[in-house]
Amino acid sequence: MRRFASFREFYPFYLDEHRHPVSRRLHFFGSCGVLVLLLVALLTVNAWWLLAALACGYGCAWIGHFFFEKNRPATFTHPVYSFMGDWVMFKDILAGRIRL
Repeated sequence: MRRFASFREFYPFYLDEHRHPVSRRLHFFGSCGVLVLLLVALLTVNAWWLLAALACGYGCAWIGHFFFEKNRPATFTHPVYSFMGDWVMFKDILAGRIRL
């Protein structure tokens, strides 16, 4: 397992693990789904939607890794940095810095 001193050091590794465009799309749309499901949970005051949000986000991401990237999700070894990386990559895709 690689060690990273900071998120800044981890993020290039994270991006390298997300080179396949289908994987990036699955991550992006999974994150969109998470945001929608979080909103539904807030509006309905129903915590079950939070489980749906987790399943949506991680399900889409893991499909991308196992079937397209053919690698192991960084969530298993670097859960906090990986979570941060998902949202930074989401922001970078929205900003046009990373191609969807």
